[in-house]
Amino acid sequence: MDGIRDGKPHEAIEKYTGARYRQHSTGVRDGKEGFIAFFEPFLARNPDRDIRVIRGWEDGRHAFVHVYQSLNGGKAQWVTADFFDTDDDGKIIEHWDVIAEYADRTPSGHTSIDGPTEIEDLDRTDANKRLVRECIETLLMRGGDVSMPERFIDPEQYIQHNKEVPDGLPPFAELLRAPDRKLWYERIVLLVGRGNFVATLCETSREDQRYAQVDIFRVANGRIVEHWDAVEPCPPEDELVNSGKF
Repeated sequence: MDGIRDGKPHEAIEKYTGARYRQHSTGVRDGKEGFIAFFEPFLARNPDRDIRVIRGWEDGRHAFVHVYQSLNGGKAQWVTADFFDTDDDGKIIEHWDVIAEYADRTPSGHTSIDGPTEIEDLDRTDANKRLVRECIETLLMRGGDVSMPERFIDPEQYIQHNKEVPDGLPPFAELLRAPDRKLWYERIVLLVGRGNFVATLCETSREDQRYAQVDIFRVANGRIVEHWDAVEPCPPEDELVNSGKF
């Protein structure tokens, strides 16, 4: 927040990053110099910045934040989902993100970011992380069994913040079982959770395009009850300035 919201990239990069800083954000080069080179022009182009962390948590050496950005009086509005890896001193050594356009109204009347933020059920962290991993591997990857999504998702309450999908299990189940289904999850890159919240970064594919996809799940009583996401195309290999989205 210091570096981007408050416009202090030099101070932030020195204060919060470790001896190395590997970058997976599109267009940003590795290292402290890469961060400065990208964000100094960004700050100049966007002098009016409303940036808010909506939800976030730590999980061991990893941290996750779900962020809303409004630039220049709302001319551009974004949702960013960021993962950080840290060293033994708590300094950031690696960063992944996915940036998507903010939606102010989903089919069921939500937004991209509204909903609960309080972390609960700390004693259920490991169980909830296992539930989300198994859900992705079973329902979203090729060869999985989509016959019983209610094993993972609450059939009585499933709040959906995807800008194209309504609330409830039936619309999601219909997508899973579509004969011409196009979206497939290829692998889980990161899975970071605390209590009733779990966030994942996955490599996905839709036809011939690869995507970086972040999914945020809220779990209650052993089933997923709410979902947020952000999706970004993976840049072509010849356009990369770092090691890519993963």
